[in-house]
Amino acid sequence: MRLTSATAALLASAVLAGAVAAPASAHTRTGPSLAPTGPSLARAVWIKACGGNPCGHWRLKLRDGRTITVPDAAATKVDARGRRTTDIGVFAVSGDGRTVLYERASDHRLVVRPVAGGPGTALPRSLAPRSTASITVQLSPAGDRVLVDHGDEHGRVPTKVFTVGTGETTELPGRDRPLGFSADGDEVLTRRDGGDNTATLVAHRLDGTSTRRTPPQVVERAAVTTLAADGRTVAAFIWGDSEKKRAPRLRLYDLETGELSKGVDLALTPAGTPYSARWTADGGLTALVTTEHDGGAAVVRVLTVDPGTGAVKQRDTYTIGKSRYAFYAAGETA
Repeated sequence: MRLTSATAALLASAVLAGAVAAPASAHTRTGPSLAPTGPSLARAVWIKACGGNPCGHWRLKLRDGRTITVPDAAATKVDARGRRTTDIGVFAVSGDGRTVLYERASDHRLVVRPVAGGPGTALPRSLAPRSTASITVQLSPAGDRVLVDHGDEHGRVPTKVFTVGTGETTELPGRDRPLGFSADGDEVLTRRDGGDNTATLVAHRLDGTSTRRTPPQVVERAAVTTLAADGRTVAAFIWGDSEKKRAPRLRLYDLETGELSKGVDLALTPAGTPYSARWTADGGLTALVTTEHDGGAAVVRVLTVDPGTGAVKQRDTYTIGKSRYAFYAAGETA
Protein backbone atom coordinates (compact mmCIF):
# COMPACT_ATOMS: atom_id res chain seq x y z
CA MET A 1 0.00 0.00 0.00
CA ARG A 2 1.22 3.48 -0.85
CA LEU A 3 0.08 6.39 1.31
CA THR A 4 0.40 10.11 0.71
CA SER A 5 3.06 11.68 2.93
CA ALA A 6 0.40 13.28 5.08
CA THR A 7 -1.53 10.10 5.72
CA ALA A 8 1.58 7.98 6.15
CA ALA A 9 2.49 10.06 9.17
CA LEU A 10 -0.85 9.20 10.74
CA LEU A 11 -0.78 5.44 10.18
CA ALA A 12 1.32 2.74 11.78
CA SER A 13 2.67 0.42 9.11
CA ALA A 14 0.82 -2.86 8.71
CA VAL A 15 2.38 -6.28 8.26
CA LEU A 16 0.97 -8.92 6.04
CA ALA A 17 -0.50 -11.72 7.22
CA GLY A 18 -2.63 -18.37 8.37
CA ALA A 19 -4.01 -27.55 9.41
CA VAL A 20 -7.47 -27.30 9.47
CA ALA A 21 -9.82 -28.04 6.61
CA ALA A 22 -12.92 -25.85 6.29
CA PRO A 23 -15.85 -27.20 4.31
CA ALA A 24 -16.45 -25.67 0.91
CA SER A 25 -19.91 -24.59 2.06
CA ALA A 26 -18.32 -22.15 4.50
CA HIS A 27 -18.12 -19.51 1.77
CA THR A 28 -21.08 -18.16 -0.16
CA ARG A 29 -21.80 -16.30 -3.37
CA THR A 30 -22.67 -12.67 -2.92
CA GLY A 31 -23.61 -9.47 -4.71
CA PRO A 32 -23.56 -8.18 -8.29
CA SER A 33 -20.53 -8.23 -10.54
CA LEU A 34 -18.05 -5.37 -10.72
CA ALA A 35 -17.66 -5.08 -14.48
CA PRO A 36 -20.63 -6.62 -16.29
CA THR A 37 -19.59 -5.00 -19.58
CA GLY A 38 -16.88 -7.57 -20.26
CA PRO A 39 -13.38 -8.74 -19.37
CA SER A 40 -10.92 -6.25 -17.96
CA LEU A 41 -7.89 -6.22 -15.71
CA ALA A 42 -7.13 -3.98 -12.75
CA ARG A 43 -3.93 -1.98 -12.51
CA ALA A 44 -4.54 -0.71 -9.00
CA VAL A 45 -7.14 0.30 -6.43
CA TRP A 46 -7.28 3.56 -4.52
CA ILE A 47 -9.40 5.53 -2.09
CA LYS A 48 -9.54 9.27 -1.54
CA ALA A 49 -8.75 11.27 1.57
CA CYS A 50 -11.12 13.51 3.52
CA GLY A 51 -9.52 15.46 6.35
CA GLY A 52 -6.71 12.97 6.71
CA ASN A 53 -8.95 9.88 6.76
CA PRO A 54 -10.01 7.42 4.04
CA CYS A 55 -13.46 8.18 2.66
CA GLY A 56 -15.85 7.44 -0.19
CA HIS A 57 -15.74 4.36 -2.39
CA TRP A 58 -12.73 2.31 -3.38
CA ARG A 59 -11.92 2.83 -7.06
CA LEU A 60 -10.39 0.29 -9.42
CA LYS A 61 -8.11 1.66 -12.13
CA LEU A 62 -8.41 -0.66 -15.12
CA ARG A 63 -5.91 -1.32 -17.90
CA ASP A 64 -8.45 -0.30 -20.54
CA GLY A 65 -8.48 3.23 -19.10
CA ARG A 66 -11.73 3.01 -17.16
CA THR A 67 -12.17 3.58 -13.45
CA ILE A 68 -14.95 1.72 -11.64
CA THR A 69 -16.09 1.95 -8.03
CA VAL A 70 -16.55 -0.91 -5.59
CA PRO A 71 -19.57 0.39 -3.65
CA ASP A 72 -19.87 -2.49 -1.20
CA ALA A 73 -16.23 -2.32 -0.02
CA ALA A 74 -15.63 -0.76 3.41
CA ALA A 75 -13.53 2.39 3.54
CA THR A 76 -12.46 1.67 7.12
CA LYS A 77 -12.07 -1.29 9.46
CA VAL A 78 -14.07 -2.20 12.58
CA ASP A 79 -12.86 -3.11 16.07
CA ALA A 80 -13.91 -6.09 18.21
CA ARG A 81 -17.10 -4.25 19.26
CA GLY A 82 -18.09 -3.58 15.68
CA ARG A 83 -17.23 0.11 15.87
CA ARG A 84 -15.73 1.83 12.85
CA THR A 85 -12.10 2.82 13.17
CA THR A 86 -10.12 5.37 11.17
CA ASP A 87 -7.83 2.66 9.78
CA ILE A 88 -8.10 1.97 6.08
CA GLY A 89 -10.29 -0.99 5.11
CA VAL A 90 -8.94 -4.27 3.77
CA PHE A 91 -8.33 -4.39 0.00
CA ALA A 92 -6.00 -6.30 -2.33
CA VAL A 93 -5.66 -6.89 -6.08
CA SER A 94 -4.19 -10.12 -7.46
CA GLY A 95 -1.00 -9.93 -9.48
CA ASP A 96 -2.79 -10.82 -12.71
CA GLY A 97 -5.33 -8.03 -12.12
CA ARG A 98 -8.29 -10.39 -12.42
CA THR A 99 -9.42 -10.68 -8.80
CA VAL A 100 -10.00 -8.35 -5.85
CA LEU A 101 -10.32 -9.07 -2.15
CA TYR A 102 -11.99 -6.62 0.20
CA GLU A 103 -13.88 -6.07 3.42
CA ARG A 104 -17.62 -5.81 2.81
CA ALA A 105 -19.15 -2.63 4.19
CA SER A 106 -22.42 -4.22 5.35
CA ASP A 107 -20.91 -6.80 7.71
CA HIS A 108 -17.10 -6.44 7.33
CA ARG A 109 -16.79 -9.98 6.04
CA LEU A 110 -13.99 -10.69 3.55
CA VAL A 111 -15.13 -11.05 -0.06
CA VAL A 112 -13.31 -12.23 -3.20
CA ARG A 113 -14.69 -10.98 -6.51
CA PRO A 114 -13.63 -11.23 -10.18
CA VAL A 115 -12.93 -7.89 -11.83
CA ALA A 116 -14.38 -9.03 -15.17
CA GLY A 117 -17.81 -9.90 -13.80
CA GLY A 118 -19.72 -12.62 -12.01
CA PRO A 119 -20.75 -12.98 -8.38
CA GLY A 120 -18.38 -12.54 -5.48
CA THR A 121 -17.57 -15.11 -2.81
CA ALA A 122 -17.97 -14.30 0.88
CA LEU A 123 -15.19 -16.03 2.81
CA PRO A 124 -15.66 -17.84 6.14
CA ARG A 125 -16.09 -15.58 9.17
CA SER A 126 -13.44 -17.66 10.91
CA LEU A 127 -10.77 -15.85 8.88
CA ALA A 128 -11.56 -12.64 10.81
CA PRO A 129 -14.04 -13.70 13.52
CA ARG A 130 -13.93 -10.72 15.88
CA SER A 131 -12.78 -7.66 13.98
CA THR A 132 -10.73 -6.51 11.02
CA ALA A 133 -8.76 -3.93 13.02
CA SER A 134 -5.48 -5.84 13.12
CA ILE A 135 -5.61 -7.96 9.98
CA THR A 136 -3.74 -7.51 6.74
CA VAL A 137 -4.35 -9.58 3.64
CA GLN A 138 -2.85 -10.68 0.35
CA LEU A 139 -4.06 -12.49 -2.74
CA SER A 140 -2.04 -15.12 -4.59
CA PRO A 141 -0.92 -14.08 -8.10
CA ALA A 142 -3.92 -15.82 -9.70
CA GLY A 143 -6.33 -14.70 -6.97
CA ASP A 144 -7.23 -18.26 -5.97
CA ARG A 145 -5.78 -18.08 -2.46
CA VAL A 146 -6.16 -15.54 0.33
CA LEU A 147 -3.61 -14.91 3.07
CA VAL A 148 -4.80 -13.34 6.34
CA ASP A 149 -2.39 -12.18 9.04
CA HIS A 150 -3.84 -11.14 12.40
CA GLY A 151 -0.85 -9.04 13.39
CA ASP A 152 -0.39 -10.85 16.71
CA GLU A 153 3.01 -9.69 17.94
CA HIS A 154 3.11 -12.60 20.40
CA GLY A 155 2.59 -15.16 17.63
CA ARG A 156 -0.35 -16.88 19.28
CA VAL A 157 -2.80 -16.36 16.41
CA PRO A 158 -1.71 -18.20 13.25
CA THR A 159 -1.60 -16.73 9.78
CA LYS A 160 -4.23 -18.39 7.59
CA VAL A 161 -4.15 -19.27 3.90
CA PHE A 162 -7.59 -19.97 2.42
CA THR A 163 -8.03 -21.70 -0.95
CA VAL A 164 -11.17 -20.26 -2.54
CA GLY A 165 -11.98 -23.17 -4.84
CA THR A 166 -11.82 -25.91 -2.20
CA GLY A 167 -12.61 -24.10 1.05
CA GLU A 168 -9.45 -25.47 2.68
CA THR A 169 -7.59 -23.41 5.27
CA THR A 170 -3.89 -23.88 6.05
CA GLU A 171 -2.35 -22.35 9.17
CA LEU A 172 1.16 -20.92 9.29
CA PRO A 173 3.10 -19.97 12.44
CA GLY A 174 1.90 -16.65 13.83
CA ARG A 175 5.44 -15.68 14.79
CA ASP A 176 6.44 -15.61 11.11
CA ARG A 177 5.99 -12.40 9.12
CA PRO A 178 4.55 -13.21 5.67
CA LEU A 179 6.43 -11.70 2.73
CA GLY A 180 4.24 -13.02 -0.06
CA PHE A 181 3.11 -15.95 -2.17
CA SER A 182 5.38 -17.76 -4.58
CA ALA A 183 4.80 -17.20 -8.30
CA ASP A 184 2.42 -20.18 -8.55
CA GLY A 185 0.70 -19.51 -5.22
CA ASP A 186 1.68 -22.92 -3.80
CA GLU A 187 4.08 -21.55 -1.18
CA VAL A 188 4.28 -18.58 1.16
CA LEU A 189 7.60 -16.91 1.94
CA THR A 190 7.92 -15.70 5.53
CA ARG A 191 10.53 -14.10 7.74
CA ARG A 192 11.19 -15.32 11.28
CA ASP A 193 13.23 -12.98 13.45
CA GLY A 194 15.57 -14.56 15.99
CA GLY A 195 16.80 -13.26 19.31
CA ASP A 196 20.37 -12.84 18.08
CA ASN A 197 19.70 -10.15 15.45
CA THR A 198 19.35 -12.77 12.74
CA ALA A 199 16.38 -13.72 10.61
CA THR A 200 15.35 -16.94 8.92
CA LEU A 201 13.55 -17.12 5.59
CA VAL A 202 10.97 -19.91 5.41
CA ALA A 203 9.16 -21.17 2.32
CA HIS A 204 5.97 -22.78 3.64
CA ARG A 205 4.24 -25.29 1.39
CA LEU A 206 0.52 -25.73 1.90
CA ASP A 207 0.98 -29.43 2.70
CA GLY A 208 2.67 -28.44 5.96
CA THR A 209 6.29 -28.92 4.87
CA SER A 210 8.79 -26.09 4.54
CA THR A 211 12.29 -25.08 3.49
CA ARG A 212 14.19 -22.64 5.68
CA ARG A 213 17.59 -21.02 5.86
CA THR A 214 19.27 -18.06 7.53
CA PRO A 215 20.35 -15.82 4.63
CA PRO A 216 23.33 -13.47 4.48
CA GLN A 217 22.69 -9.90 5.59
CA VAL A 218 22.54 -8.58 2.04
CA VAL A 219 19.42 -10.69 1.50
CA GLU A 220 18.00 -10.13 4.98
CA ARG A 221 18.22 -6.34 4.53
CA ALA A 222 16.96 -6.26 0.95
CA ALA A 223 14.28 -3.77 -0.01
CA VAL A 224 12.10 -6.53 -1.48
CA THR A 225 12.29 -10.33 -1.50
CA THR A 226 10.04 -12.59 -3.57
CA LEU A 227 9.81 -16.36 -4.07
CA ALA A 228 9.83 -18.15 -7.44
CA ALA A 229 7.48 -20.97 -8.42
CA ASP A 230 10.14 -23.57 -7.58
CA GLY A 231 9.67 -22.74 -3.90
CA ARG A 232 13.39 -22.19 -3.31
CA THR A 233 14.73 -19.29 -5.42
CA VAL A 234 14.42 -15.89 -3.75
CA ALA A 235 14.96 -12.69 -5.70
CA ALA A 236 16.40 -9.98 -3.46
CA PHE A 237 16.23 -6.37 -4.66
CA ILE A 238 19.06 -4.46 -2.98
CA TRP A 239 18.66 -0.78 -2.16
CA GLY A 240 20.25 1.81 -4.44
CA ASP A 241 22.39 4.54 -2.91
CA SER A 242 21.97 8.09 -4.25
CA GLU A 243 24.89 9.45 -2.25
CA LYS A 244 27.27 6.88 -3.69
CA LYS A 245 25.50 6.95 -7.07
CA ARG A 246 24.96 3.22 -6.80
CA ALA A 247 22.10 1.63 -8.75
CA PRO A 248 19.78 -0.92 -7.15
CA ARG A 249 20.97 -4.50 -7.55
CA LEU A 250 19.34 -7.88 -7.92
CA ARG A 251 20.69 -11.05 -6.31
CA LEU A 252 19.27 -14.55 -6.31
CA TYR A 253 19.38 -16.75 -3.22
CA ASP A 254 18.71 -20.50 -3.05
CA LEU A 255 16.92 -21.52 0.16
CA GLU A 256 17.90 -25.18 -0.26
CA THR A 257 21.63 -24.81 -0.92
CA GLY A 258 22.37 -21.35 0.48
CA GLU A 259 23.96 -20.33 -2.83
CA LEU A 260 23.94 -16.56 -3.48
CA SER A 261 24.46 -15.15 -6.97
CA LYS A 262 27.00 -12.40 -7.61
CA GLY A 263 24.14 -10.16 -8.64
CA VAL A 264 23.52 -7.65 -11.39
CA ASP A 265 23.00 -3.91 -11.41
CA LEU A 266 19.52 -2.85 -12.46
CA ALA A 267 19.10 -0.26 -15.19
CA LEU A 268 17.46 2.13 -12.72
CA THR A 269 18.45 5.33 -10.95
CA PRO A 270 19.85 5.04 -7.41
CA ALA A 271 16.55 6.40 -6.09
CA GLY A 272 14.52 3.96 -8.19
CA THR A 273 14.62 0.89 -5.96
CA PRO A 274 11.47 -1.23 -6.50
CA TYR A 275 9.07 -1.26 -3.56
CA SER A 276 7.28 -4.44 -4.69
CA ALA A 277 8.17 -7.35 -6.98
CA ARG A 278 7.02 -10.82 -7.99
CA TRP A 279 8.17 -13.65 -10.20
CA THR A 280 6.20 -14.40 -13.35
CA ALA A 281 5.21 -17.83 -14.65
CA ASP A 282 7.93 -17.72 -17.34
CA GLY A 283 10.74 -17.11 -14.85
CA GLY A 284 10.95 -13.35 -15.27
CA LEU A 285 10.34 -10.67 -12.68
CA THR A 286 7.83 -7.85 -12.45
CA ALA A 287 8.78 -4.88 -10.27
CA LEU A 288 6.99 -1.70 -9.23
CA VAL A 289 8.63 1.70 -8.91
CA THR A 290 6.76 4.81 -7.85
CA THR A 291 7.43 8.53 -7.87
CA GLU A 292 5.42 10.63 -5.43
CA HIS A 293 5.57 14.27 -4.42
CA ASP A 294 3.75 16.03 -1.59
CA GLY A 295 0.42 17.30 -2.83
CA GLY A 296 0.85 15.74 -6.27
CA ALA A 297 -0.10 12.63 -8.19
CA ALA A 298 1.72 9.33 -7.79
CA VAL A 299 3.31 7.87 -10.93
CA VAL A 300 3.61 4.08 -10.93
CA ARG A 301 5.89 2.24 -13.35
CA VAL A 302 5.42 -1.49 -13.91
CA LEU A 303 8.72 -3.00 -15.04
CA THR A 304 9.87 -6.37 -16.34
CA VAL A 305 13.30 -7.36 -15.06
CA ASP A 306 15.66 -9.91 -16.58
CA PRO A 307 17.14 -11.72 -13.56
CA GLY A 308 20.21 -12.75 -15.56
CA THR A 309 21.27 -9.38 -16.95
CA GLY A 310 19.43 -6.75 -14.90
CA ALA A 311 17.85 -5.34 -18.06
CA VAL A 312 14.65 -3.42 -17.34
CA LYS A 313 11.71 -2.70 -19.64
CA GLN A 314 8.70 -0.58 -18.82
CA ARG A 315 5.53 -2.63 -19.35
CA ASP A 316 3.02 -0.08 -18.08
CA THR A 317 2.76 3.27 -16.36
CA TYR A 318 -0.16 5.08 -14.76
CA THR A 319 -0.95 7.82 -12.27
CA ILE A 320 -3.02 7.94 -9.10
CA GLY A 321 -4.49 11.38 -8.40
CA LYS A 322 -3.44 13.74 -5.64
CA SER A 323 -6.75 13.32 -3.80
CA ARG A 324 -5.80 9.76 -2.83
CA TYR A 325 -5.50 8.59 0.75
CA ALA A 326 -3.71 5.40 -0.31
CA PHE A 327 -3.48 2.90 -3.15
CA TYR A 328 -2.55 -0.72 -3.79
CA ALA A 329 -1.03 -1.81 -7.11
CA ALA A 330 -1.94 -5.21 -8.56
CA GLY A 331 0.19 -7.86 -6.87
CA GLU A 332 1.55 -5.46 -4.28
CA THR A 333 2.34 -6.80 -0.83
CA ALA A 334 1.46 -4.58 2.08
